[in-house]
Amino acid sequence: MSSIIISISGEKDLETLQNIGIQTFTETFAEDNTEEAMKKYLEESFNTEKIKSELNNPDSFFYIAWEEDNPVGYLKVNSGKAQTELQDETSLEIERIYVKKSHHGKKVGQLLYNQALETAQQLKKSYLWLGVWEENVRALNFYRKNGFVEFDKHIFRLGEEEQTDLMMKKILD
Repeated sequence: MSSIIISISGEKDLETLQNIGIQTFTETFAEDNTEEAMKKYLEESFNTEKIKSELNNPDSFFYIAWEEDNPVGYLKVNSGKAQTELQDETSLEIERIYVKKSHHGKKVGQLLYNQALETAQQLKKSYLWLGVWEENVRALNFYRKNGFVEFDKHIFRLGEEEQTDLMMKKILD
């Protein structure tokens, strides 16, 4: 495997973010959800207007992991009012760390997480937080390994189905 480069993303990367978002979300969650629920979620979450709006939000940051010219994962973090829930000025939310299945186990997720940590430190945040599906054991183990602890739960809607996300946080030094 050649080296992975993490780059900050802008509107020029809109299509890349859409494509990798749809691919990675589908690879991760399609087998556990109905086709109808997946289709609805993907249309709502990755349509051009929504991604463009998120890219233009000054409190959201996107990063793409590249292996040569191939995007293999991406990170979305939110601060301030862009956060999906807490909206604590001292926190940074990791909304998404998505990695193509072909690159699981190749440290791409760790590199993207390290970028989130670096962004939090640059923004002088006190802690990182995120929500992760309680049945996504791979992700839960990853975040626990990186020092995150559970502090609450919330409901994540996928189509008509309600799923429980564990909310986790990591206090920064």
